Amino acid sequence: MASKLLLEIVTPDRKVLSQEVDYVGAPGIEGEFGIMANHIPFLSALGIGNLHYNDGTRTHYVFVSGGFAEVGNNKVTILAEVAEKAVEIDLARAQKAQEKAKARMAKAKDSIESARAQAALHRAIARLSCKDAA
Repeated sequence: MASKLLLEIVTPDRKVLSQEVDYVGAPGIEGEFGIMANHIPFLSALGIGNLHYNDGTRTHYVFVSGGFAEVGNNKVTILAEVAEKAVEIDLARAQKAQEKAKARMAKAKDSIESARAQAALHRAIARLSCKDAA
């Protein structure tokens, strides 16, 4: 039995990661799920949050927003709308996005504007927490 699995994280723009890992934890839309080697085939929609993976004793973090996770044959494929390794996150830009989203929420005139502002705020907070975790 294999003890590792291949993790690939891909966005429409680029391949973010391709690495053998021991464990993957990801934010599904119904809650976080975890994957280890020899997991049964699995498919899940992704929410907004922090994916984490272990290689040996180190834990690494990647911010993801939307997309899908597919598991099969000791491979986890993350097809994300947005994915950024924690080390790539621009802290100042994430803080500005959080401030801008809060201002948008205060000015929202209808439920659609409010929902968009809340989603932007959720993404900004997740980015910041990913950077803090790293």
